[in-house]
Amino acid sequence: SSYLSNTKLPKQNYKKKTQTKTPPPAANEVIHSVFNSVERFPKGNPQTVEMRVKLCYNTFMNLISPDFARVKALFEKNRTTFERFFRLLTEYNARYNLTAITAWEEVVHKHFYDSLAGEPLFPDGADAVEIGSGAGFPSLPLKIVRPDLALTLVESTGKKCEFLRAAVRELGLEGVTVLHARAEELGKDPNYRERFSVAFARAVAPLPSLAEYCLPLVRTGGRFIAYKGATDESEEGKKAVVSLGGSLAGSVRYELPQGYGARTLIVAEKTGKTPAKYPRGQGKERSAPIV
Repeated sequence: SSYLSNTKLPKQNYKKKTQTKTPPPAANEVIHSVFNSVERFPKGNPQTVEMRVKLCYNTFMNLISPDFARVKALFEKNRTTFERFFRLLTEYNARYNLTAITAWEEVVHKHFYDSLAGEPLFPDGADAVEIGSGAGFPSLPLKIVRPDLALTLVESTGKKCEFLRAAVRELGLEGVTVLHARAEELGKDPNYRERFSVAFARAVAPLPSLAEYCLPLVRTGGRFIAYKGATDESEEGKKAVVSLGGSLAGSVRYELPQGYGARTLIVAEKTGKTPAKYPRGQGKERSAPIV
């Protein structure tokens, strides 16, 4: 992976010590430099670092900026499907007002490329939930290039759900479920609470509110990925993330190609269970965010 080409994983020190030493990872274990932990996979299904860790972190816990040469390569490989998605988007947009961005080049850069910028953060075969799916960004571009992902798209507006279901059907995407629901309700539902390995969202709410929507749905050991605008909201959202059983792992601000604007990716690790009182519901996630 190009994300690993200029980045080395931290060296492990196995010198003899008086205390019990930690053995090197087995074939079915991966060291995550950002989390300083070892992820274990089922016996008999060994994975290599190159297969599982597509994006590393530096020693300052900052994400490495997205590799847009790789993003463009993924787009070109699936260009026919993206063109079909664009036609569906413009067709339905006339009825459902899905997006203000409708020109091809703008859609490619501001929707497609931006959606794929965070693709390496999704582990292979992740069971992921998207909050506030809207027109399907970043979920549908991610699914187009990563058919291994199992996606649940949560959207509270019925007409947008109709578009999402049509897009999934017309694009022939498998392993995608569209739910007409509110995130704060699913977070209390035992069928969904702390079920997913990843929760993610793009342009839904400020980070403190977004964390309360997303983290209750993530199981311990999973992660929360926030696609944000030019401003890094990490400090603003830190208290909320910790209160909800998480820990901020890193963030990166990057520029979309051809001057299409700055964006930020923020990642949090789910380190413990979310207290039962969250999400609070009744609009409190927005009206009285955890700050």
